[in-house]
Amino acid sequence: MVPGMTDRLLPDFSLQPCNTLGVSARAQWLARITSRDDLLAVLADPRAAGLPCRVLGGGSNLVLGGDVAALVLKVEIMGRRLVREDDAAWYVAAGAGENWHDFVQWTLAQGYAGLENLSLIPGTVGAAPVQNIGAYGAEIKDHFFELTGYALDGDEIRRFDSDTCQFAYRDSVFKQAEAGRWLIAEVVFRLPKQHALNTAYGDIETELTGAGLPRTAQGVAQAVINVRRRKLPDPAVIGNAGSFFKNPVVPADVCTALQQQYPGLVAYPAGIGLMKLAAGWLIDQCGWKGRRLGPVGMYEKQALVLVNHGGASGADVTALMQAVQADVRQHFGVELEAEPVWW
Repeated sequence: MVPGMTDRLLPDFSLQPCNTLGVSARAQWLARITSRDDLLAVLADPRAAGLPCRVLGGGSNLVLGGDVAALVLKVEIMGRRLVREDDAAWYVAAGAGENWHDFVQWTLAQGYAGLENLSLIPGTVGAAPVQNIGAYGAEIKDHFFELTGYALDGDEIRRFDSDTCQFAYRDSVFKQAEAGRWLIAEVVFRLPKQHALNTAYGDIETELTGAGLPRTAQGVAQAVINVRRRKLPDPAVIGNAGSFFKNPVVPADVCTALQQQYPGLVAYPAGIGLMKLAAGWLIDQCGWKGRRLGPVGMYEKQALVLVNHGGASGADVTALMQAVQADVRQHFGVELEAEPVWW
């Protein structure tokens, strides 16, 4: 092999199996990263010189607009461990390549509660802080402690705490000022020993009672899993990227006016003077639930989920997204923002 080159670089790599939406596209180069040494070797390879880097986890929050003229770094750093504990909490770490749901179930099996409401969210541990993933009244930031990032423009290793990550609704510094600068290698969570279950959001309380589940962290996790499986499509069966639109946040007076006009409008408090509207309800009211536009459509059981019925391109996804946004804007005067990252 030529000096400076590594056999980890894979040319003209198909990304279709690497994104849960199932869009067909190819990467100029792809490398599987299992350690910092892998990353440094790949970045030093002359074949990748001058190319932008794209960091790929499970591809569950990604839309590919076309072929990717970049070095795609597929993160496969594994491992789960108890870092330490004190009187108040356990500190648990996971490699960024770990499957998120599997990691959550592992923490519960060890007796570490706190992440149960985030069960069955697709993707990897490393991608979770980027998006500040959330569901059923919980977000990553609630139990996040710190993460380790490897610089893509040098050999720096940096630790980011919660404040540095600048978490917001489906947002973090890694989608803003630090976008594209870091490969997240490991994430540490602080899981409290005195933990209050959160069952007030969505259908969790109803599911606990109806299914006869125990009022434990594992019971709540199973309730979440049951509800998600009923409402959301399995990417292995039909391509999708999960919830496609963010729930829009509007001033409270705007929400009140909309609820007077549309009494069924679903909304939740989102801070002082703000309300979060249920995007799925807005989309459903506009007639998009179960409706198709070419090879893509909004899922028949949950209007918030965009699905690929087969053979969709990035352009097909864009066309449907814009059509839904236009209808919601026209009917309600509300702007919908897409959740996924676009390449």
